Amino acid sequence: MAVLITEECIDCNACETECPNNAIYAPGEPWSLNGEENEALSDERTYVVPEKCTECVGFYDEPQCIPACPTEAIIMDPDRVETKENLMARKEHLDEVGR
Repeated sequence: MAVLITEECIDCNACETECPNNAIYAPGEPWSLNGEENEALSDERTYVVPEKCTECVGFYDEPQCIPACPTEAIIMDPDRVETKENLMARKEHLDEVGR
């Protein structure tokens, strides 16, 4: 499961600095993975790249972005449920290729 930033986001970027995977980006900012740059997933609000989000598995016991948010804009994405094993495998892949 990845986290999801909802329309309640005020674009303060408090969550961005807490993400150990560099999975959170400012509105309109392109994201990168495996050395490839990709178009922004949102031009309206801060967003999470699901392919980079591990819910902080391998770093912390729970996602760090949720308590960092001054609103309640960050939730667990119900459309992206994953096991801890899958999240750890993603973290290990990110360790290999760079975030």
